Amino acid sequence: MKFICIYQQKRFVIKKYLITILFLSALFSCDEKSQQASFTRIIERGYVSVGTLYAANSFYAQGNDLANNDMHSNAYAGFEYELAKKYADYLNVELKIIPSYSLDELFIKLNTGEVDVLAAGLSVTDKRLSRFDFAPSYAEVSQKLVFKQGNIRPREISDLSGNLMVTASSSHAEMLTVLKQVNPTLNWIETAEFDREELLAKLLNDEIDYTIVDSNTLAINRRYYPEISVGFTINNAEPLAWMVSKDSDDAILGSLVEFFGQVHHDGTLLALDDKYYGHIEEFNYVETRTFIRAVETKLPQYRAMFEKYSQEIDWRLLAAISYQESHWKPHARSHTGVRGMMMLTLATAKQMGIQSRLDAEQSIRGGSKYFRRMIDKMPDRIPNPDRVWFALASYNVGFGHLNDARIITQQQGGDPDRWVDVKTRLPLLQQKKYYKKTKYGYARGSEPVDYVENIRRYYDTLTWLDAKSKEPLQDTEEETELAVLDVTE
Repeated sequence: MKFICIYQQKRFVIKKYLITILFLSALFSCDEKSQQASFTRIIERGYVSVGTLYAANSFYAQGNDLANNDMHSNAYAGFEYELAKKYADYLNVELKIIPSYSLDELFIKLNTGEVDVLAAGLSVTDKRLSRFDFAPSYAEVSQKLVFKQGNIRPREISDLSGNLMVTASSSHAEMLTVLKQVNPTLNWIETAEFDREELLAKLLNDEIDYTIVDSNTLAINRRYYPEISVGFTINNAEPLAWMVSKDSDDAILGSLVEFFGQVHHDGTLLALDDKYYGHIEEFNYVETRTFIRAVETKLPQYRAMFEKYSQEIDWRLLAAISYQESHWKPHARSHTGVRGMMMLTLATAKQMGIQSRLDAEQSIRGGSKYFRRMIDKMPDRIPNPDRVWFALASYNVGFGHLNDARIITQQQGGDPDRWVDVKTRLPLLQQKKYYKKTKYGYARGSEPVDYVENIRRYYDTLTWLDAKSKEPLQDTEEETELAVLDVTE
């Protein structure tokens, strides 16, 4: 399938004037551009145009491959982006993704017919319902007021004593307007210049005192910024849904109703949710801070070795495995007899041709070779990233025990080729009524689940830190650059 992406590199000065330009262009070219979104038009032209936000939970350009054959199918990722690809497949058309930094821009594009649908983690609010129509909800989020760790924690609206800034046209701004009716002293600043992730950076740089983020955005960003602390929850959970124009024909909304019914039923939504959020539901400040410190102080000694022996595996994944195993300590050992950077058993070390498990380079070479073997043992029909998660579980608990859990999953009506289904059955290997019927018997099945999820968190954080370290200093006077990228699968 071919995907067309209008890719915009971020520059700060142009963003400052973006909204004004958009309103003017909409005013002068409305007759020329405005078209009612039509399901027939989508089918006839052969693509659906989906507007979204540049954000970690919507759409972004990703880094290196996780393992051979890629963790993802192309250079882009994001929950909303992958769901949009599924929708295009459902319609049997191509996907034209149109990302933006501005909600106001997306609302204009939707109303003028430049995009057919908005998929941007949008909360369904009363104000938005009066202006737009929504597809069925696919998730819920709550709004969290956040502050910087170490400052005085606000526990309610009356405790706010500094600058509160939120993005313009956001559901956060709408909620604050509602809250002001009963809290007349409540004040805040709305900005179109900074997105929600930039506001978190301003918070940590002490440029503002508070901001508001959705719970899913918070979960993603705390992996990189553990100093983000929650003061209190602003509101109860709100549904998230895709948005369509009230002027679009009913057939588009009808197709979305059918599509979301299907992805709810077949487990697609559950799998996507696990892929992006399943491993970050729990947050540990000390653990996250300790890992980031280790990346800064310990990893530089071993990075070249991880890169050298990665064998087409993303070296950062290999490093994440090693951190989970030994916290990058060459002489680590456990009571079970595993030792070294990759905590190999004596038998595994011999199979991998390793003479000394306590030699950091040999251990990394042996661990990488063994992990590559685990990946290759997985059935070809299992795609990434599930293939990699299964290989990680096998590295920890053994290939035989993993297959026992997959068999139980199939017997219970789950999908044995999906990590999200199998990880709920692995703990059953600790219960006699289940393990007595398996080929390999008892196993501490909850351990590989924690093991995989920990490594996924470390990998995500390390990937982000590595990408940040490579970013050139951005000149605030640079202009916005536009490029059209065709990614063919």
